[in-house]
Amino acid sequence: MACHDADPNMGWFECGVTMGVDHRRKGYAAEAVGMLLRFMFAERRYHRCEARILAHNTASLALHRRLGFAEEGRLRDRVGLLAEDFTQLHATD
Repeated sequence: MACHDADPNMGWFECGVTMGVDHRRKGYAAEAVGMLLRFMFAERRYHRCEARILAHNTASLALHRRLGFAEEGRLRDRVGLLAEDFTQLHATD
């Protein structure tokens, strides 16, 4: 469980969780994320938490949805411009 990229001036932070194979589907991740959210929202007064979840990680996406997260978008190979998109937009004939 990690909390990183916290910006107290803007009131948001990012969280991430990694669970070993032997410990998955036992509720540990939900408990850990829930504890972090309670602390950051109630004690530290942050107002937004973001989580980056890889597209193939359906279990993590389901966990975060159960905790109340809303999917706001999908990143493709992180944030930025893909070479193929640049080539299509700026192709020379």
